[in-house]
Amino acid sequence: MPLTVSLLSLCQALLVSGNILLIAVSPLIGASLSPSASWATAPVASQWLGLMCATIPASLIMGRLGRKRGFVLGNLIGLVGVVVATQALIGQRFGLFLLATWLIGIGIGFGQLYRFAAVEAAPARLRDRAIGLVMGGGVLAAFFGPWLARVSRELGEVPFLGSFIGLGVLYALALLVLCLTRLPPQGESHAEGVPRPLGEILRQPTFLLAVGSAAVGYGVMNLAMTATPLAMAGAGHSFDHVSMTIQWHVVAMFLPSFFTGHLTARVGAKRMIVLGCLLLAASAVAAQFDAGLAGFNLALILLGLGWNFTFLPATGLLTQSYRPADKARTQAANEFLVFGTVALTALLAGPLVGTLGWATLNALLIPVSLLPLVGLAWHKRLANHRSPAH
Repeated sequence: MPLTVSLLSLCQALLVSGNILLIAVSPLIGASLSPSASWATAPVASQWLGLMCATIPASLIMGRLGRKRGFVLGNLIGLVGVVVATQALIGQRFGLFLLATWLIGIGIGFGQLYRFAAVEAAPARLRDRAIGLVMGGGVLAAFFGPWLARVSRELGEVPFLGSFIGLGVLYALALLVLCLTRLPPQGESHAEGVPRPLGEILRQPTFLLAVGSAAVGYGVMNLAMTATPLAMAGAGHSFDHVSMTIQWHVVAMFLPSFFTGHLTARVGAKRMIVLGCLLLAASAVAAQFDAGLAGFNLALILLGLGWNFTFLPATGLLTQSYRPADKARTQAANEFLVFGTVALTALLAGPLVGTLGWATLNALLIPVSLLPLVGLAWHKRLANHRSPAH
């Protein structure tokens, strides 16, 4: 595996560490600054909205300027967001904090493309393993992110100010790693050719299946994960319990990445997506029975596994739906649709868990988790119709 893939994995680890820190603290900051409890997860939604806004520009900018310059730009925007967040916390200004998380989300949107850069840097036969290795960088983040959230929470007189100083350090370290990473310069990562009409690309059954599976897997995971700190606080759990549960959730999200690529190559992306959907549903079922620490941990571990076995195979499936000349626009469309869904789930998490409760919310997620199975059946039926009769 090329060294570039390993360095991209480290960048991914730094990115995810910051994301975990934000997951742990943003709903709590929102609850303290927002005018009402229903707006508690608005900073998380603002972050995902920023990510969604970045998806199309990030892919197109990298198509024109190259991956490296795009990733550097994303980290710089993230650092600007960190500075705005510190001012918002000092001044106790909710609107300014929403702006900060939106800017940070834009930076994260650029970083979400690390996995595609890994595909381009690895030989074709190692494509799925390269995706897995880069996403596996989140394992380091699973331990470092919650630890950073705990130790930085009360640093200084302003609550959570230290958390965002720590976030800024993570983005600065990512910039340093990127300086050491060799990525294709402008134009080399997007081969020449005649691009197809975007409508033709979007109508492909493989594209629709990949996007639908990723959107459901990420959306279900994000809705339950964003609601978790609020649900646990409502059940009387401490912040240490919340960060521990998020930690094991993230371990479950990223640890399988080291072998998900191998399994996908062996049994196929579609079978892996089926397994992921069943695990997402199992997580929602587990949430019906125990509101104690063990119950939350079990539900969130299953949730993380379900995300891994839907999102990563769907990413590999997406790469089969475009030609080199279509790469930037196809990836941009995928990111916009998937993370638009994620932004919506983050916005809904607070009101839904507040009005429905943890168990009922998860009960509604069971049928949603199984939606990709319908898409898989449709895709198989189309494939059978196109196959010659024997």
